[in-house]
Amino acid sequence: MRRLLALLGLLVGLSGCAGAGGGSGAVPSGGGEQRRAFTQRAEEVAGSWRPGPQWRDGYVPLQDATVLTGDPGFTDETKVAFAAGWYRDQIPMPAAVPPDGTIRFPDGVLRVPLVSAADAYAQLDRGDPPTCDGRPSAPGRPGVGGPTVEPGPDDPVSTTAPTPCIPLTVTAARLGSAPVWTSRGRVDVPAWLFTVDELAVPAARLAVAPRAVGEVPGGAADARPLPDGLVGAQELRAVTGDRLDYVVGVGACDGAPTPLLLERPDVVVVGAAVVRATGMCTDQLVLKPVRVTLAAPLGDRTVLDVGTGAPLIVRAG
Repeated sequence: MRRLLALLGLLVGLSGCAGAGGGSGAVPSGGGEQRRAFTQRAEEVAGSWRPGPQWRDGYVPLQDATVLTGDPGFTDETKVAFAAGWYRDQIPMPAAVPPDGTIRFPDGVLRVPLVSAADAYAQLDRGDPPTCDGRPSAPGRPGVGGPTVEPGPDDPVSTTAPTPCIPLTVTAARLGSAPVWTSRGRVDVPAWLFTVDELAVPAARLAVAPRAVGEVPGGAADARPLPDGLVGAQELRAVTGDRLDYVVGVGACDGAPTPLLLERPDVVVVGAAVVRATGMCTDQLVLKPVRVTLAAPLGDRTVLDVGTGAPLIVRAG
């Protein structure tokens, strides 16, 4: 029995299935059947992928329009503020629309209209943080936003961690570029770079005008559910050369997911296999990170979900 399990593990490894992120998942019981079912479905997904001309000729971003240009050095509070879009500007935002910008793809150059810094900032800033007792409403810089109110001797002492409630302070804006995953690979895209006091790198908001931004098409897979024991991918977390980090949705009581992939010259189809729980379990979707290693760097290939056939969006965890 041990020799059979070892042989199954070797076959899965040779066919491109890497261990799950954060720990290797064992080959599920009936893994050969799951692998065959995945390959059949993935072949159908790959064969049905027929994006429009803008996918190869235009600009279709595959990640959020607010990006970081490096390691921001987040604290717990600034990470929450960045994710929530809490900003506080300390400068007048330029309203002038700059000249058209350029995106240089591996297979050509595209001229695109841009937006002003004021318009970009309006999209970056998504509101104010909640008010926190005993905390300034502005970021914690000396002389800014009023004094911090310390609790007095008769005030109750909280036993819980303080709620993150500071905005990020924007002190400058300049037009530059930021690396972005697109339908034509990872390229530098014109962006407004906002200097933020609390971060080590600027917060970038992509500057391409909405009329020049293509939409990500929906999946081409039919409405059939996935075969039992297979689960679809939800989003990409990172793409590094020949490595993909992505998230799959599993049941609350399912076993650890074993990632599965199918590589083609133009697409990569991903998903995972799980051992289904037996007995009673809560009905909820749990997101689990997994990782695979490709036979070659991703390049400009599209990553598709085996369940829906839709392209996966890059969302940093």
